Amino acid sequence: MSNTLLELSGIGKQFGGLSALSEVSLHIRRGEIYGLIGPNGAGKTTLFNVITGLYQLDAGKFNFNGHSYQTAKPHVLAQAGIARTFQNIRLFANLTALENVMTGRHPRTQAGVFGALLRNRRTRDEERASTERARELLRYVGIAKAHQTLAKNLSYGEQRRLEIARALATDPLLLALDEPAAGMNATETESLKALLQDIRSTGVTVMLIEHDVKLIMGLCDRVAVLDYGRKIAEGVPEQVRRDPAVIAAYLGADDE
Repeated sequence: MSNTLLELSGIGKQFGGLSALSEVSLHIRRGEIYGLIGPNGAGKTTLFNVITGLYQLDAGKFNFNGHSYQTAKPHVLAQAGIARTFQNIRLFANLTALENVMTGRHPRTQAGVFGALLRNRRTRDEERASTERARELLRYVGIAKAHQTLAKNLSYGEQRRLEIARALATDPLLLALDEPAAGMNATETESLKALLQDIRSTGVTVMLIEHDVKLIMGLCDRVAVLDYGRKIAEGVPEQVRRDPAVIAAYLGADDE
């Protein structure tokens, strides 16, 4: 088995005359935490949307776990082992925390519509297993006591953790997180860092977009930087931190 889990080569994505991604190539190794940073509008979320099937790429190659997914839909990629969260929280507001996590089990269940209607033994067994797995994941992310609380009534930090639990419910190989620390205070961010390190220790590969550079540099094994839809740097955090192109993209540089 190859050590490379995700490989992107020459990825391009356009919206009309706007080139959102151009010639983006990167590879993510199994079991690492990989960071994606860049200024606003750099194409980070667009790249996530390509990886998770919300957008179809216009150029390049996309391989995951040894298979090509050039035109795959989100549900196909979820079944293949890619799960994600969103920059803006997208929970089912009027479902409980437990019910939200149970929805994440859908790619791993077999009952289907007829099973749900007939309520046969297989369906009941799957439902019990999904419920127990959801409870385990709520305990894992630290919000077990809120299992019967509606998602809309959870605190912001709890909602972020609930999104991660729901993504983990799909049994992913790659967990893609879009700004998971957005809006968190320092204590919450440190707790999130510990959780992501623990998730990696279970064998799940983590990829995250994050504007908290301190978190990225203290957490990730490798980091890639996008600017105007192009990758301008990639490497270990200290190498990327010192890259002149990265400094210019974030801080600006005078003409000289």
